[in-house]
Amino acid sequence: MGRRNSRWGWLLALPVAGGIAWSGLVPAVPAESQAAPVAKSRVSLRAFASEAALKAELERLRREERERLRREPPPPPAPPPAPMAAAPAAEAASAPSAGASSKEESITNTQVAGVDEGGIVKRRGDHLVVLRRGRLFTVRIGGDVLKPIASIDAFGPDIDPSGAWYDEMLVSGNTIVVIGYSYQRGGTEIGLFDLDESGGLKYRATYHLRSNDYYSSRNYASRLIGDKLIFYAPLYINLFGDYTTSLPAMRRWQRGADAKGFARILDAKRIYRGFGKLDARSGIALHTVTVCDLGKQDMPCRATAVFGAPGQVFHVSEDAAFVWTTPWSRDWNKPRLSEVFRIPLDGGAPSALRAEGAPIDQLSFLQRDGYLNVLVGSRSNGQWMWAPEGGAGKLALMRVPLSMFGDGSQMARRMHYRSVTGFDVHDAAVQNRFVGDWLLVGAGRNWRGQAPTENIHAVRYASREPFATLSIGHAAERFEALGGDGIVIGQSDQDLVFTSLRLGDRAETAGRYVLPKASQGEQRTHGFFYRPTAQQAGVVGLPVLGGGDGPGASVLFLHNRALALSDAGQLKARKRGVLADDCKASCVDWYGNARPIFIGERVFALLGYEIVEGGFERDRIRERRRVDFSPGQVIAR
Repeated sequence: MGRRNSRWGWLLALPVAGGIAWSGLVPAVPAESQAAPVAKSRVSLRAFASEAALKAELERLRREERERLRREPPPPPAPPPAPMAAAPAAEAASAPSAGASSKEESITNTQVAGVDEGGIVKRRGDHLVVLRRGRLFTVRIGGDVLKPIASIDAFGPDIDPSGAWYDEMLVSGNTIVVIGYSYQRGGTEIGLFDLDESGGLKYRATYHLRSNDYYSSRNYASRLIGDKLIFYAPLYINLFGDYTTSLPAMRRWQRGADAKGFARILDAKRIYRGFGKLDARSGIALHTVTVCDLGKQDMPCRATAVFGAPGQVFHVSEDAAFVWTTPWSRDWNKPRLSEVFRIPLDGGAPSALRAEGAPIDQLSFLQRDGYLNVLVGSRSNGQWMWAPEGGAGKLALMRVPLSMFGDGSQMARRMHYRSVTGFDVHDAAVQNRFVGDWLLVGAGRNWRGQAPTENIHAVRYASREPFATLSIGHAAERFEALGGDGIVIGQSDQDLVFTSLRLGDRAETAGRYVLPKASQGEQRTHGFFYRPTAQQAGVVGLPVLGGGDGPGASVLFLHNRALALSDAGQLKARKRGVLADDCKASCVDWYGNARPIFIGERVFALLGYEIVEGGFERDRIRERRRVDFSPGQVIAR
């Protein structure tokens, strides 16, 4: 199916001088040890002075590796390359603007306010734009109508889509960006399309970016702040060949394009060296963040890159991309240090901090009030492919002032960690999310369907208090925000359970709703949406399978009234089976195919090739109308 399912793991056997004594992870430390944040450090990593200096460094690493190979037996096969996407680059792009190019309310459940994430459905004015199974579709919703308008292949007319996956979409003004990965062409594809006021679609251009596969079961490859498109991509360095073929490069696609069409997107003076010693045995990656200006027709881009270890998790805040790198190792008993890079989005020099452990996924990060907060696990595997669904080991919350980021010589110390006591998950999918002033942590079922615990843990991340343990009576497969409070969703035997969480002076369970014989229809964060309707009131939307009438797919809606949860009804899919749609690419919905959509007072459910609009009557949602926007009408059963 094109995706490679690779798994690895590691065990952190800590102590390092000045670091954590990782015996139970870390005990809480007195409040007085929590320093007040100070200004961000002006010390940063150093870039290479010239192309000659970069080449000399890579030659040195090559000589060291050749000498090591003469002394030692050949190493076991290297793990697969790490993921994530990147983008084209020219000479200059300004910092991402604070204001969005469109002030329309978001229909995407994002992690950071103002930072949009690549998804499968977006809104632009009177239209919804949907990316599905290698095609783009527009559906008019303005003027109290629901009508399909246009469709187009999500790739160029002269591109062979075989072996390509078109996964994510963003909309900036009248520009639609489709982000894909091509195994055939060996890199990220960025397709640009024009959207006109009537919902018409027109292909503009495709760029290819040299990169490793960006797929993650949880994270998204692209971000959008205002009209600035942001990509992250790691690239492995080939020490025993032409190293220039391992450096970030791009080309604009045209018929007959080949490898000679790629051009470097950054010179040596935009490439920085981390503090840690690079080890060719576990791999050397060039971690690249690219910012492109969608406000200009030719999409100028600017890239920044840092050499580091290959294992990684990345997160994008309002002003920076964080990349947490950890060396690969097949010996879980070996202590390993991680290096965390902070790469400003305005093109400034990156900075770094050394730490121990590794995050679960992008939701493990929060930059706020001059601090970086990160949940780390002793056995976390990074975010590539399905790695976040594995065990994380012992957990701790790291909280460090941003002023500690500098040339990488500083290391997070014992005082910067707080242990999640009584929570050691070696074989389960850890879930975590920052909600308001709180960090919520729990675990869902593993691949064998077993849940290790029916407890969750909560802590106010800026305090020094210990984690509180709450019994919820079901697995924790999703944490989300209900305004300033929270909700945890997960299985209990055959039922899907929703538990609301009151997050005030303390964390406590509040309401509960059980949907019998059902499960989540979407695991990704974008599958959930909450629309506040008043203070302490709102509507939850989530795709589900089963529950209600039969086993089909639907979007479930719940009322939240002061954290009491009640059934508001479902909007259901009508079509079942596999549609004969002449699919040419992306014929598996890796990023899902169902979403709740709230636009003003209107409510929609995206369910495959159907969009169903509902309206509330006496607190129950009822179907008003639906539209089928599929390219074919025959159901293959």
